Amino acid sequence: MPVKVKLALNKEDEIAQMPTIALRGLVLFPGNAIQLEVGRDKSIAAAEFAMENSSTLFLTTQKDMDTDNPSIDDLYSIGVVAEVKQVLRISEYIVKVMVDAKYRAQLISLDVSGDFLTADTLPLPVKQLPELNDTTEALIRTVKDCFEKYVTLNPRLPKDISYRVFSSTDAMFISNYIPSNLFFKIEDKQEILSETFVHLRLEKIAELLTKENNITSLEREIQNKVHEQMDKNQRDYYLREQMRVISGELGEEENTASEAEEYRNKIIELKLSDEITEKLLKESDRLAKMHGSSQEAAVIRNYLDTCVELPWNIQTEDNIDLTKAAEVLNSAHYGLEKVKQRILEILAVKKLAPEVKGQIICLVGPPGVGKTSIASSIAECLNRNFARMSLGGVRDEAEIRGHRRTYVGALPGKIISAIQSAKSSNPLILLDEIDKLANDFRGDPSSALLEALDPEQNSTFKDHFLDIPFDLSKVLFITTANNLDTIPRPLIDRMDVIELSSYTREEKFHIAKEHLLPKQLRLTGLSENVSLTDSTIRSLIDHYTKEAGVRNLERTINEVLRKTAIEIAENPEKNKVINADELETILGPYKNKPSFSVKEDAIGIANGLAWTSVGGELLPIEVQIAEKGSGKVELTGSLGEVMKESAKLAVTYARVHAKEYYIPLELFKEYDIHIHAPEGAVPKDGPSAGVTLATALISALSSVRVRADIAMTGEITLHGNVLPIGGIKEKTMAAYREGIRTVLIPQDNISDLHEVDQVIKDAINFVPVKDLEQVLEIALLRQETLINDKDPHSITTPAITLEHSAISTAETQC
Repeated sequence: MPVKVKLALNKEDEIAQMPTIALRGLVLFPGNAIQLEVGRDKSIAAAEFAMENSSTLFLTTQKDMDTDNPSIDDLYSIGVVAEVKQVLRISEYIVKVMVDAKYRAQLISLDVSGDFLTADTLPLPVKQLPELNDTTEALIRTVKDCFEKYVTLNPRLPKDISYRVFSSTDAMFISNYIPSNLFFKIEDKQEILSETFVHLRLEKIAELLTKENNITSLEREIQNKVHEQMDKNQRDYYLREQMRVISGELGEEENTASEAEEYRNKIIELKLSDEITEKLLKESDRLAKMHGSSQEAAVIRNYLDTCVELPWNIQTEDNIDLTKAAEVLNSAHYGLEKVKQRILEILAVKKLAPEVKGQIICLVGPPGVGKTSIASSIAECLNRNFARMSLGGVRDEAEIRGHRRTYVGALPGKIISAIQSAKSSNPLILLDEIDKLANDFRGDPSSALLEALDPEQNSTFKDHFLDIPFDLSKVLFITTANNLDTIPRPLIDRMDVIELSSYTREEKFHIAKEHLLPKQLRLTGLSENVSLTDSTIRSLIDHYTKEAGVRNLERTINEVLRKTAIEIAENPEKNKVINADELETILGPYKNKPSFSVKEDAIGIANGLAWTSVGGELLPIEVQIAEKGSGKVELTGSLGEVMKESAKLAVTYARVHAKEYYIPLELFKEYDIHIHAPEGAVPKDGPSAGVTLATALISALSSVRVRADIAMTGEITLHGNVLPIGGIKEKTMAAYREGIRTVLIPQDNISDLHEVDQVIKDAINFVPVKDLEQVLEIALLRQETLINDKDPHSITTPAITLEHSAISTAETQC
């Protein structure tokens, strides 16, 4: 136990020993008198010792409030020395101590072995630098400004505190008084107490006040918003109650019980399965227990309305008359004979076996060929209701399967909505542009279609909004697409693909004359006054439209009639026949410039055939040999990697067979070869230009002309074999359009000629070839004797004549 000696106030540079109290949750500043409640035995003993011996106390703060017997490591090293004014025991365990803090001191050492804590302390006065008087003055003003805002935000702060702060100009007093009377964190207060220089103290106080003001302002804003929302909700509640009372007085009160009873009757009348009926009745019971104006009641009403309005048991009866179906298809569509035949076959099977589950049909073809109108015609043939849903740009799975009812504004998916609008459970639903489906982080809609388009699964299709199964097996789905490349393979496997090809020039003429022109004359009101000659329609097709379908052709006819309507409107009695030579006056110069093609036999130019999404195109290939080169091969015309590889194969073949075609080998070392495909802005790729590249290259190297009346297509190998390719129908149509009369095709593509229209087969001589030797033998004019003066396209050598006879037999078999 320490010796009880009387300790007086110490000088600034002397170490003094004095009793110590560890404060919990409190930081004391000099110049402040405070009353403490002391409960620990050692703290009570220290206070009583100081009071009995007219001594001072050292007060410092604990780092952790839960520590009962603190050591020197548990205490902050900076505290205050205080004079004990009064000690009052309230109970056996609690003593009130009145202390007056005098000055700062630093804890040097601590003795914890006695009845109370005894500390060696060193006075630690706060310093004010004279050279920073202006800075200190500015900081005092800043602190007072921040304190003024703090007082505004905290109106309950005692006024005497504000008065003492605003009336004082003493930096030392302000730096002690403000932190001791405001609710700063213990750590922040201790940091201020530990700071030796006044100006740094003031900076810290200004920073804490600014932070506290920002937090209090934000808290005020949040509270105001909460109060406003509460006031609005309370106001809405009162208004709703008033409306309910007024409605009751008028006899118009919402009665959810009677409303729910109406839903129950409708649900029972539907005669659905027990599982579905039970679920819907449960929802109607929930509605009966709710307030009519609640948001949840509105959600349940919307759900029950959707379910009740669905055509669960409403069906149209199929009336399949194949004769009538053929008439409908022929009246609405010219040409497309194979497509119409395929549709009649499907209808015949459906008539003979109506119990067979729905077949999914996919109509694939370029834009404007009539895919959507064919679907509408099929619905008319079957006597079924028709609904169309566009899938272009759909990227959210919920648009197909619906949203769950937990979401605000939830709706059923497109399929259920289409059935709802069709008003029958067995409609024909057209899924338009199925190849334009997209996917992102929200899901893959094409995967959501897998269940709906599978006849084995769609009898229990569950929309997320309905959350009950709906039978889609009776629905006839027809999808349309421009190409199959972007459709997932599992989805294609569920569909019966029917391809629609581009229209020929002759088909476009008949469609325009028999369908498009009468329709546009009727829409423009010119049926009695205006007519177009056949040559005018052909000129529109050849010079103003270039497409696989007839959409732009119809638009162009409408434009001609609109411009003519101005003249007829001024003179309604006038009759006008529009001739072909008037089109340039009406529509301006020809829009379709002649495509680049070889019109005369030439060296280094060969006509190839290419496939595009809007039909076939003629693809000439040019080759030039430049002198004084280094054997470099230059490829231009926006060629893809596959075409570049085909060009390398052609160069290698030419070098290997140079002697056969009288090509000097020096050409490959001392000359540069430039291969070009015109229309360089259009990207080109694919292996089918291989034979064209090789023909043009060998023609340029051997200085032998290529026949201009021949077009060719086919992939080549390194040894010169010609491999089959795709798109024969579109490519041959392009040759027909450009006036080509002989087309070289791979031997293995003979079977594909079955798909080519008879008009094209009658106009074009198809020559199947196995290797490049046959191609070059036919395409190159190596001897003038090969050309017959009467028929420049007939080949008169015996070997080639035999080959042509075999070809004719093959064509007959096709």
